[in-house]
Amino acid sequence: MHYRNGRPAQNGDKIVQIGGYGDSAQIVAVGVLYDAKPGNDFCNGSMAPIQSPITGACLCDCLHVDDVAAMLKEKGLDKRPGGK
Repeated sequence: MHYRNGRPAQNGDKIVQIGGYGDSAQIVAVGVLYDAKPGNDFCNGSMAPIQSPITGACLCDCLHVDDVAAMLKEKGLDKRPGGK
């Protein structure tokens, strides 16, 4: 099991899910990976949300989603990997 950037995945990891592709790639969920089973990188596992419905925003600790999408594109992570 591996993430988009090739890092090995393990249940219990804190993860972000990327939705959309190309110029519209952005973070759509944040949580903890669970129930993932070895041997599959697609549609494998579930994500337990870790964010409260209301969270204070300290702007010096935040990024705009368009800037995150640009960083993903810059690193070549805006495209979903092909199937095995």
